[in-house]
Amino acid sequence: MGDYIFDPPAVVALAVVSGGLFPVRRIFCVGQNYSEHAREMGSNPDVDPPFFFTKPADALMPDGAAIPYPPATADLQHEVELVVAFSGGGRDIPAERANDLIFGYAVGLDMTRRDLQAAAKAKGRPWDMSKAFDHSAPCGALTRKADIGTLTSGAIECKVNGVTRQSADLSDMIWNVPQIVQFLSGLVEIRPGDLIFTGTPAGVGPVLKGDDIEATIAGLTPLTVRIKE
Repeated sequence: MGDYIFDPPAVVALAVVSGGLFPVRRIFCVGQNYSEHAREMGSNPDVDPPFFFTKPADALMPDGAAIPYPPATADLQHEVELVVAFSGGGRDIPAERANDLIFGYAVGLDMTRRDLQAAAKAKGRPWDMSKAFDHSAPCGALTRKADIGTLTSGAIECKVNGVTRQSADLSDMIWNVPQIVQFLSGLVEIRPGDLIFTGTPAGVGPVLKGDDIEATIAGLTPLTVRIKE
C-alpha cells in the first residue's frame, strides 16, 4: 500500500480477443458524428466541427453484463459506437499518421440519460451527468488492428429485444477516425490506453428494465448487455 491513505483502485482493462488485457487510461467520445443522428438531435451536420465529451474509465462494462437502470432519469437510451483503442499517441497528430497509433477496435454503447442531457442543453450546461454516469460505457472485447486491418467501413447495428433500432455503415461517419484523431490531438495529448467512442448512427431510443441490447459491427465481437430488472 505504501504511502496511500487507502488502496488505490484497480486498473480498468478490456479483454483482447486474441489474449491479454488492454489497460484503459481515458475515454473520449465524439458527439453527433453521423448525419442522420445529428439531425435527429437538432444539429446541422454540414457546418458543425467535431466535438468531444468524456466518460470515466470505470464506467466500462464487459460483454454479458447486467447494467442497473441509473438513477435520476426516466429516459435511458442506447447509442451503438465503434470504439478505437490506442497503443500510441501524441499531440497534433496528422490524419495520415493516425491509423499507425491504433491498437484495435471494439463495439461499444454510449448509454445516455437523454432527459438530463436535454435539460442541460436547454440551460447551456455541461452534459457530464447525462453521459459520464456509472456503468454508462459497455464495451466488448478488443480485436487487434493487426488481425483485422484498418476499419473504414462495415455494418453497425443495435437491436433491443431482437428488434433493430440502429442500422448504418461506418463509412457514414461525418468525421472518419484519422480526422477525429487529428482534431482531438489538437486539444489534448492522446496516450497509450486511451479509447475513442466514435459516434452513433440515427435510431437512438429508450430502453427499460429487463431489456436486452445487442450491438454489432461487422468483423468485431458482438456486445450484449441487459438492463437489470
